[in-house]
Amino acid sequence: MNLYAIKSIYRFEMARWFRTLAQSIVSPVLSTSLYFVVFGSAIGSRMQAIDGVSYGAFIVPGLIMLSLLGESISNASFGIYMPKWAGTIYELLSAPISWVETVIGYVGAAATKSVLLGLLILATARIFVPFEIAHPFVMLLFLVLTAITFSLFGFVIGVWADDFQKLQIVPLLVVTPLTFLGGSFYSISMLPPIWQKITLFNPVVYLISGFRWSFYGVSDVGVGVSLGMTVVFLAICLTAVWWIFKTGYRLKT
Repeated sequence: MNLYAIKSIYRFEMARWFRTLAQSIVSPVLSTSLYFVVFGSAIGSRMQAIDGVSYGAFIVPGLIMLSLLGESISNASFGIYMPKWAGTIYELLSAPISWVETVIGYVGAAATKSVLLGLLILATARIFVPFEIAHPFVMLLFLVLTAITFSLFGFVIGVWADDFQKLQIVPLLVVTPLTFLGGSFYSISMLPPIWQKITLFNPVVYLISGFRWSFYGVSDVGVGVSLGMTVVFLAICLTAVWWIFKTGYRLKT
C-alpha cells in the first residue's frame, strides 16, 4: 500500500476544501439553519409530535442527511473531475498508484469533509432544537457509512461527467428529490398505504430511517434492513469504481 500517495491525494483534497470554506461549510450550515428556523421553530411549534418526538427534533436526522448526501457527492465528483478537466489525470494514471490507493485518497477526503460537515450541522441543530441521541455509536456508523457510500457515488459521477453541468444533474434532479420524498420531513407511516409501498423503492428512505432510529429509537424501516441496504449500495458503488479503473472508462479518453 502506497501510503505516501494516499496521503498526498488526501492532503491536496483537504487543502482545496479549506480554500473554499464559505462554499463548503458556511453555505450548507446556513441553509440548514434556515430549515430549522422555518420548519423546526415556526411550523414545528404548530404541529403534533410524530412517534412521540417533537416535529422540530424529528426533522433533524433528515436535514443532516439532506446536506450529507449532497456534499458527499459534490466533494467527490469535483475532486476527480478537476484532474480530468485540467489534464493532470494522466499523471495520476501513469504514477505507481493502484486504483485502490487512488480511491482511498479521493473518497477518503470527500467522506471526511462530509462527516465533519454533518457533525457541525448536528451541533448547529442543538442551538435551535432540543434533542437527544439514543444510540450515538450507531449514529456515527450511519454517518460514516453514508458519507463513504455517496462519496463513491460522487466519484462515479465525476468520472462519467464530461462537463460541469453534468456534475449537477444527478444531485439536483435525482438525489435531492429522493431525499425530500424519503421521509426527511415526515414519517412514511403518514402516507396512504399504496404510497407507503411505493416509497420503499426509494433507497434514501433506508438511510434516513436508520439514521433517525439512532437518535430516537423510532424508524419507518427496521434498523437492520436500513444498515443492510446501505452496505448493498456501498458494494454497488465499489463495483462500479472497480469497473471504471478496469476498463479505463472516461479516464483515458
